[in-house]
Amino acid sequence: MTAAPEASVAVAFSGGRDSLALLHATCRSAAALGLQVVALHVHHGLQPVADGWVVWAQRLCARWRRRGWPLRLRWARLSGAPAAGDSLEAWARAGRYAALARMAGEEGAGLVLLAQHRRDQAETVLLQALRGGGPAGLSAMPALIQRQGLTWARPWLDQPREAIEAYLRHYRLRPLEDPSNSDVRLARNRLRLQVWPALLAAFGDAEAALAGAAERAQQATAALAELAAIDLAPLVDDRGQLQVAGWRQLSAARQANALRAWWLSRSGQGLPDALLKRLLAEVPAAGAARWPAGGGVTCVLYRGHLQRVADLAPARDPLRPSAEIDLSRPGLWPVPGWRGGFEVSVSGPLGARPALLQAVQVCPRRGGERFQRAPRSLPRSLKKQYQAAGVPAHARDGPLLWSAGQLLFAPGLGIDARCQAAEGEPGLMLRWCPDRAPSGRHQPGG
Repeated sequence: MTAAPEASVAVAFSGGRDSLALLHATCRSAAALGLQVVALHVHHGLQPVADGWVVWAQRLCARWRRRGWPLRLRWARLSGAPAAGDSLEAWARAGRYAALARMAGEEGAGLVLLAQHRRDQAETVLLQALRGGGPAGLSAMPALIQRQGLTWARPWLDQPREAIEAYLRHYRLRPLEDPSNSDVRLARNRLRLQVWPALLAAFGDAEAALAGAAERAQQATAALAELAAIDLAPLVDDRGQLQVAGWRQLSAARQANALRAWWLSRSGQGLPDALLKRLLAEVPAAGAARWPAGGGVTCVLYRGHLQRVADLAPARDPLRPSAEIDLSRPGLWPVPGWRGGFEVSVSGPLGARPALLQAVQVCPRRGGERFQRAPRSLPRSLKKQYQAAGVPAHARDGPLLWSAGQLLFAPGLGIDARCQAAEGEPGLMLRWCPDRAPSGRHQPGG
């Protein structure tokens, strides 16, 4: 009978004092707990001495394995560099966590231990406050969080730095010294080297007080998230649109809180403060409006609902002529001269008759087109049909499809009723997908 493999726990291991102490303490306990320890080392590619750090980490882990400790080392080197104007610290942090997550997953470790302690937490609170952070920012670092399919834990977050230094002395551990720690061009180093000594001299309990503030900010953030969920539940439809009339009935503070939570749920990113202030001041009860959000995104008000919309490049290259294409088979089909393609899927009576899709003309809107939305309705101008269906302007962008002189498809509306398959006949559903077309000729499905 084959023995079950040992469970693995990963330790983010830079070789500095905090991570060295954490790796040592984890290895000491792992054997008794039946755990395999994986030290994860990230080479940022920023310093010449970093190559030597990898060799040092390899030798250290080999020496500890000879003691019988269940330890192995994985390391990865980051590639690239921050873009012009971007923060070096932010770039390195994002790359480091991505590399740690990838290596932990490959090693089968569902738990990653991080070595930040109470002083790190206090420094983070100060940095977030100086950057204008709200409750979420002032919450600093969580002791435990689920992210990227992993559990990230900071077991020493309530321990003072002095306790870790005492541990290093007791076990005679010699950490690496990173020369960048003395570079005061980095914000955390300026705080640590220039501000923190003066702060402790004036307020001896600053570290514990700031860490306590972070804990209370975490509680406040959780409460605000619960309040936002209550407020948004009746206001957000199945397409993720926010109903303005109901939102305007909230107090100003709850409006701001709900907007932040709604935006985060739609984008995974925080709502910029400048945009938040504009929306609070400028969103009317009705009408249409647009607010650029940066990063290729716009906030759109249409028919009483706010939407977060990705800015699309013009769907059609005006230098290309109208195209003819065969859409009679399921798949994702690029359209020459247009930035996108059509997704074709098997439908039913609401889909188009396949015979009509063998040679369709792809054309831009020119005005005057007439579209029939339902079998027993009358054809009306495309503009009026869009208005009646409440299709916002950004959802109308894309080509029209014609078959034998008959308008067959319009983005945001679908198949013209005159081209739909009869009951009992097979039909094909069409969807315009901007900027999704593959580079090859076609990508058939099924």
